[in-house]
Amino acid sequence: MNPAIQLTLSQAFEFLLNVAVVRPVFLWGAPGIGKTALVNRFAQELGLECVSLLGSQLAPEDLLGVPQIDGDCSRFFPPANIVRREPFVLFLDELNAASHEIQKAFYSLILDQRVGEYRLPKGTLVIGAGNRAKDAAIVKPMPSALINRLAHIHLRADHRQWLDWAVNQGGIHPWVIEYIQLRPDHLWSEPPKHEEPFSTPRSWHMLSDALHSFSGTIDNTLLEALAFGLLSPPHAGQFKGFLKQVQQKHTLAAILKGDAHWPDAPGDRDILYFLAQSLRGLLRKELPQDDADRRGEHQQLAIRAKDRLKELARISVEIAQSVLAEDDEGRRLPTWFLVEVARDLPRLAGHDKA
Repeated sequence: MNPAIQLTLSQAFEFLLNVAVVRPVFLWGAPGIGKTALVNRFAQELGLECVSLLGSQLAPEDLLGVPQIDGDCSRFFPPANIVRREPFVLFLDELNAASHEIQKAFYSLILDQRVGEYRLPKGTLVIGAGNRAKDAAIVKPMPSALINRLAHIHLRADHRQWLDWAVNQGGIHPWVIEYIQLRPDHLWSEPPKHEEPFSTPRSWHMLSDALHSFSGTIDNTLLEALAFGLLSPPHAGQFKGFLKQVQQKHTLAAILKGDAHWPDAPGDRDILYFLAQSLRGLLRKELPQDDADRRGEHQQLAIRAKDRLKELARISVEIAQSVLAEDDEGRRLPTWFLVEVARDLPRLAGHDKA
C-alpha cells in the first residue's frame, strides 16, 4: 500500500467525521501511533459505543456464529459481541492480520453490514485498521475485493499535536513532556528489523505511566531498565542523559547564554551528548533552511552556537562534529550555517557521520 499522502491524527479525525459516516474507512499506520485511540475518540464524538474485533485473534465462528436448529432448518446465530439494538462503531482492528477466511467473511459485513442473516443496526459505522508490512508486524495481503470496499488513509505521528494532548489532557509525566519538547524527533521511530523496543507515542505513554507509579523516586538502575525496555536504544540513552542533566541543573539555555558551561567530567559524557544533540535539534527547529530567510535573531543564534561548538570541541571533537552531521534520516542543518562553521571552525568541518 503506497502511503502517498499521510495524515496527522487531527487530520484523520476530521476525515473520519466526514467520510466514515458514509463509507467504511481503513487506517494504515505503524504500531503505537494511536489508531485505536483515534477510533475511540471518533465514536465518543458521535455518542456511539465502540465495539472492537481483533482480526489476528478471530476464528470464523467468532464472526459468523454457530449453527442451531430452528424448526425444520438450521440458522447461524451471530456472536453476542456484535449484536446490538442501537447503532455503534464496529472497529475491525488488525484486519489485515486476520486469516484469508476471516478477511473473506468481512466482505458482506463491510459492504452490506450483514453477517449471515443478521444485519447491523441502521447507522452503524465500520472502521478497519492495521499495520504495514514494513513495520515487521504480522500482516497478510488484503484481497483486492476487500481493499476496494474501504477508503484508505495513512497516519503519521505529529509531535505538536501529541504534546498539546500530553500537556492538556494526557496526564503525561513532566519528564516525558519536557524531553519530547527538546527532542520532538524522538517521539516515533521506524520499527527495527530485529527484536528490540522502539519509540512510539504509545511507548512514551507507557514510560509516563511507569514513572508516575514510582511517585518521583526511582533507582537509576531501574530507570535505565525502564527506558531501555520501552524506547529505541539511542533514545533511551539520551533520555537517561536528560534526566541526569535535570538533576544536576545543566540546561542548554544557560549554556547558550554563556551562564553555564558544558559538563566536562568523564562520567558526564551521556549528559554532554544529550545536550549537544539538543543543540542540534534547536538549530534545526529555529534556523531557516534558506539563507534568504535569515533574520537578525537567526544570526545571533548562529553566532552563539558557533561559540558553544568551539567550547564543546575542546572537550570532545567527536560530539561537536555529531551536531553538524547528517542524522539517520538524512537531515542536515541549514547549508548556510554549515558553510559558516566550515569557514570559522574548520576543525569541525567534513565529518559526515554522527
